[in-house]
Amino acid sequence: MDKTTKKALIKYFEPYVTERRASLLKKILELRTRYITVVLEDVYQSHNTSAVLRSCDCFGIQDVHIIEHRNEFKLNKDIALGASKWLTLKKYTGENPSEEHPINILKKDGYRIAATSPRKGSTSIYDFDINKGKTAFFFGTELKGLSKELMDKADEMVHIPMHGFTESFNISVSAALVLQQAIQKLHQSNIHWQLSPDEKIDLNLDWLKKTVKSAESLEKKFLSACGNSFS
Repeated sequence: MDKTTKKALIKYFEPYVTERRASLLKKILELRTRYITVVLEDVYQSHNTSAVLRSCDCFGIQDVHIIEHRNEFKLNKDIALGASKWLTLKKYTGENPSEEHPINILKKDGYRIAATSPRKGSTSIYDFDINKGKTAFFFGTELKGLSKELMDKADEMVHIPMHGFTESFNISVSAALVLQQAIQKLHQSNIHWQLSPDEKIDLNLDWLKKTVKSAESLEKKFLSACGNSFS
């Protein structure tokens, strides 16, 4: 579907939502970013993964990558509170031999890999330089953290300073703290972190289709009237 058709379809859908809802979608679009992304590696507790998704939505992170090589991702709707509906979730199961590892995919897309770890030599999130480029923050399992493979391939390591006896935060807390600092730095910078115009069009259309009742049948009707085939 070309951009002109997408824009026309957005205008077609908008009367089916309240003016307040349409305005809210556009407002949130302006605050969404792909400059920062989050990757969850084999996190198995649904309340933690769901809480991370909720934090990502709250902080304006659009993409979340989920690695399911050992543990299956499960959503707890009572905790996520619908956050997954507005995010772009990308899953990697490792079951397909041709499936490329997300680290390689993200690096090809210009992301630096930041592994969250309290390991000696890691950078405090308070000192993290957001200006060095797009960043993918990796978070590991609740007990063992990130895999050795991922740690070996990471471009840098990031930790949250702690001042108590406990060695680590809960993963959902860690993600929230890391993202709060990173997003604050990003919004205070001169970096162009917003989505591109084409990305905004795609996402606006996707969100409207998830909001409007019977969106699929309405889209078919619209495209048929325009002489286009539905895809």
